[in-house]
Amino acid sequence: MPRFRSQKNQLRALLETPQWRDNLESIAADGISSVGPLMSFLLYEPVLRLRAAIALGLTTSKIHAEKPEMARDILRRLNWRLSEESGNIGWGVPEAVGEILAQCPPLAKDFHRIFFSTILDLGFDDNYVDNDVLRRSCYFAIGRFIKACPQYGEEIRPLLRKGLQDSDAACCGFAAWALGMLPPDLNDSVALRQLAQKGEEASCLLTDGDQVVVCTPSELAEDTLHGTPRIGR
Repeated sequence: MPRFRSQKNQLRALLETPQWRDNLESIAADGISSVGPLMSFLLYEPVLRLRAAIALGLTTSKIHAEKPEMARDILRRLNWRLSEESGNIGWGVPEAVGEILAQCPPLAKDFHRIFFSTILDLGFDDNYVDNDVLRRSCYFAIGRFIKACPQYGEEIRPLLRKGLQDSDAACCGFAAWALGMLPPDLNDSVALRQLAQKGEEASCLLTDGDQVVVCTPSELAEDTLHGTPRIGR
């Protein structure tokens, strides 16, 4: 335990500096020993959470190059934390999964559909995340993923378009932002315009690990309509 605490403190210091991106390679070089501390940071505030997720993505990608099954186990552990069996204790997990898939193409190929299914409500036993706050992270993480891996964009577009009418107003905003990571499509315009004109007052916090902006769902829909997403392309 003292060793874990010491490593956790060291990693936190590396991630909290303004030059945190310069430290990612050294964090990833420690391999599996970095994974536990990085996962613990997924419960922290949004900026540190995303920085930890980005570091976890690079670390898992490095692990995959040497030990693919170990990397797959990391993803399985994360996906389990999103499941109902775990009690939906998955705070920060969508961001972590998205960053791992963005930085490890073989894992993206195998796991992206499971990732996308977190916003697909089939009405029965599925991977849908029914916790509104956690589902917001799913939309946000999917947006970052398709920004990094646009080849999967058209596959997820219909679900993001449906997300513009999510029962949670903030989820609508994050869905609009995620659509802004894709090339414009006229089929998105009607639902985006309706959301933009709705005047929703919910707050959507966006970060890239450096900048932080807080917008309403209507503002995010307006941005996507005009091709000017905040923190994005």
